Amino acid sequence: MIYLAIVSVLWAFSFGLIGSTLSNVDAFFVATLRLSFATLVLLPFFRPKLLGGKNCFLLCIYGSIQFGVMYTCYMKAYQFLPSHLVALFSIFTPMYVVFIHSIRQHKFSPRYLLAATFSVIGAAIIKVQGTPSGDIWLGFALMQVAGISFAYGQIAYRDWKRSHPFIDDLAVFSMLTLGGALCAGTFSLFFSNTEYLVVSTAQWQAILYLGCIASGLGFFLWNKGATLSNAGELAAFNNAVVPLAVIVSLFIFKESQSLALEDLFRLLTGGFFVVAAVIIAVKKGSVSE
Repeated sequence: MIYLAIVSVLWAFSFGLIGSTLSNVDAFFVATLRLSFATLVLLPFFRPKLLGGKNCFLLCIYGSIQFGVMYTCYMKAYQFLPSHLVALFSIFTPMYVVFIHSIRQHKFSPRYLLAATFSVIGAAIIKVQGTPSGDIWLGFALMQVAGISFAYGQIAYRDWKRSHPFIDDLAVFSMLTLGGALCAGTFSLFFSNTEYLVVSTAQWQAILYLGCIASGLGFFLWNKGATLSNAGELAAFNNAVVPLAVIVSLFIFKESQSLALEDLFRLLTGGFFVVAAVIIAVKKGSVSE
């Protein structure tokens, strides 16, 4: 679980960095670069003899779903939704983690569902900024595909790793990011706007950080943490980044010069639900679940 907590803090800085630095660069292009740099960071640790062709292909498929499809749908959703609704519609991922885990294991845990529900409630309290308006359903659908993809990849890799316990995560993880990069790159060929492919020095620095640290190190630690956590913990931590991201955006990137009392109350209340979700998930939990 400590890996999930570390990555939650790490990813909390990504939101403000993207919004302040990369808002005018083509989103699909950025996604492709991020996953490509992540692959380059992890590739020196790759040990193909441990896997064989079948497992290499399988991990690439998992990565293309968890990272490639997720990033592509997430970025595309911004064409149909304002940013606060993109955030709002992403909070269902814990539910998908629980449901996918239950389907794959052929069993159901009410405790994990309760943890996921608390996590969704907490994130919703923090992120809701108003009522939806306009034609939002395509954007909503894209965000659900993104959430399902990210949830499926976590659970699929977790199950694969537990069936191959003697293979080190670091020796194989580049296959997941490679699959994601190939998937995002394919979508970029069709959807990227060439007018927004000019990247400044500061933007390259941001992309390098996001690719090597947030994506390379972050995705590796996240999936490794997933293999060491039960499904309830994993579901809850999918939204644990929300209060952290709000704090970082407000006080580090100074998106708001002043914090209204209502915003502070929402942050504290939502944070309570997210923390409660983690406590519920950990209580009497087992890593093997």
